[in-house]
Amino acid sequence: MLQRPIELAEYTSEAYNNLCDHLDVVQSMGRVGSALDNAAAESFNSLIKVEYIHRRRFATRTEARLKIATWITGFYHPRRRHSAAGGLPPEEFERIIAEARGQHGQEDQAA
Repeated sequence: MLQRPIELAEYTSEAYNNLCDHLDVVQSMGRVGSALDNAAAESFNSLIKVEYIHRRRFATRTEARLKIATWITGFYHPRRRHSAAGGLPPEEFERIIAEARGQHGQEDQAA
């Protein structure tokens, strides 16, 4: 069955933005037609297939989901260095960003 294309307006709506704010999700949205928006996701999908999925056999989908999630949380996210993060592991990069945002917020409150 064909589905209608996702309308950009769904992801730029006030309700969606409010939900993201409520969940502390930082949105990233480029210009229409910009191929760079998806580059990090495409890179991740390629990497997980090459480094993990294609090197293993899974008996069930449940096993695959569990082992892939374990690989992401146990290796990829906490320890693997990423060029997009200046060569830092994601957890360290996110900590630095969070600290910088916290300091920026404190500066705004002091002003």
